[in-house]
Amino acid sequence: MKILDRLELIDRIGRELQSRMGYSDIAVFLNAHGVDTKKPTSGVNSKWVYSKELLADEPDARIVRIATELSVPHNHVVADPARILEATFWEPFHLRLFLSHLSTFKKTTGNLQAALRRYGISAFVAHVDIEPTREWMDEIEAGLHSMDALLAILMPGFKESNWTDQEVGVAVGRGVLVIPVMKGLNPYGFISRYQGLNSQSKTVATVASEVFQILVKSPKTRIKMLSCLTETTIQSKSEEEAIEKLRHLGSVKDLPNSYLQKIQESAPVSTVLTAQAPLDELNKLLAAAGLKPVNTKKVAIDFDDDIPF
Repeated sequence: MKILDRLELIDRIGRELQSRMGYSDIAVFLNAHGVDTKKPTSGVNSKWVYSKELLADEPDARIVRIATELSVPHNHVVADPARILEATFWEPFHLRLFLSHLSTFKKTTGNLQAALRRYGISAFVAHVDIEPTREWMDEIEAGLHSMDALLAILMPGFKESNWTDQEVGVAVGRGVLVIPVMKGLNPYGFISRYQGLNSQSKTVATVASEVFQILVKSPKTRIKMLSCLTETTIQSKSEEEAIEKLRHLGSVKDLPNSYLQKIQESAPVSTVLTAQAPLDELNKLLAAAGLKPVNTKKVAIDFDDDIPF
């Protein structure tokens, strides 16, 4: 949290406590939130000043939680570590991409989620209701604080939403990659610094492909994206999936050989990758990189009945 934002939020909390409680109630309330109410204060006869002095050196997370309980408006989300551990909706070995969108666009967003999975990307569709339930808000918070990147589908109404604008704020605050996809609205505010992806007249598959290219080019996500695509290629469940993902790898400019070598080493024990069509695709990539092909031919053993035991 920025210093000025922090001071302003503490000020608003102080005003709210001043209007709602007496000194003893303020002390009980803040103490319940873990604030040391026995710390020395200036003694100024003002509940507002008293509250601000008690909160001055408290951690951001505590200040935000107090503001939330008092219904003091703010644009901050603080992760609860226990909730992060409960973010079980991400698919294993996939890059974690949070999809921030308006509920009116949920069907297309769901289609994009399916298209991105083909690149080794697990996309979390942010919400399905305009006013999320408490449980769903917990899921959203867990997603926001465990995502690798955020994709914001910018369309009229996005900026005014209580939820989508805050989701973008969390991504910017955490410093993760933000990918603005323009659907009638240009990047604004903090995300105006990012190059927007124009989705006009494009298919879901095309948008997914362009998102993948952004992820493999950005320094913030390149290593994670390539690692996830490599791992999900190795774990392919079908020949079609393996071929498709190998081709996605082949489309990456300046692909380090280490990713191909990992597949090269894992292929011999994979019934999918050693099937003829995926194997041909893999060996084509290995040859282009100057690496040895995967050979699945079994070496015949010359057995002699006369060899002594």
